[in-house]
Amino acid sequence: MIRFAMLGSGSKGNSAVIGAGRTRVLLDCGLPLAETEARLQRLGLAAEDLDAVVVTHEHADHLSGVARLAQRYRLPVWLTPGTRKSWREAPDADLLRHFSPHQPFAIGDLAVEPFPVPHDAREPCQYVFGDGAFRVGVLSDAGSVTPHMRAVLSGCHALLVEFNHDGEMLARGPYPAALKRRVAGDRGHLSNAQAAALLAAIDCSRLRHLVLIHLSEINNTPELARRAAAAALNCTPDWIACAHQERGLDWCEVK
Repeated sequence: MIRFAMLGSGSKGNSAVIGAGRTRVLLDCGLPLAETEARLQRLGLAAEDLDAVVVTHEHADHLSGVARLAQRYRLPVWLTPGTRKSWREAPDADLLRHFSPHQPFAIGDLAVEPFPVPHDAREPCQYVFGDGAFRVGVLSDAGSVTPHMRAVLSGCHALLVEFNHDGEMLARGPYPAALKRRVAGDRGHLSNAQAAALLAAIDCSRLRHLVLIHLSEINNTPELARRAAAAALNCTPDWIACAHQERGLDWCEVK
């Protein structure tokens, strides 16, 4: 069995927990230490229960809480060399574990398959986590979809996929023009239409959970995101979950 939950999802801070067997890892931590501890407790966990932190990239909404958490609880932090070079407040060097985004690795009972993504960071990647029987794919903070991304995410049993913005809402919204170009660019964030096209292009025959993540509070709504995803999967919108910025997402199991 593999299980996952989210502490929070959105531009104010992202963090998820993935567990298999006796292993639990935190994926990113863009929340303050006390808030992270409180949200872990809400999921029935303490920081001492974690085995490691796995990082996607250096942007503050994913990384700002990692150093204090890792330093306080002596947690190893897995990250790409490029992310390390862009991280100004990293914890002690003995806690850092570098990896290539093209090379799978393991943390205890959890298999970790990183894959590179196009985003405006130094060496960003996303992940597929597995327990030998089931696979959970995570895709956030990518401005476009590559053939390699489609291949890696195909056949997963659960997917957490960025549905960041609705194209029309972004175009009409209050963001400055430069920020609109950045969000909608090839190294920005996935729109509802882009993410839905990804789902339509990959093998979703084993899919048991779909969670929409990193929704913009200004340029999207859960209703629009769910509608786009449901059309791609030919399912009803109420089957699809949306992670929340404050409430996160309660435990989901794949078994």
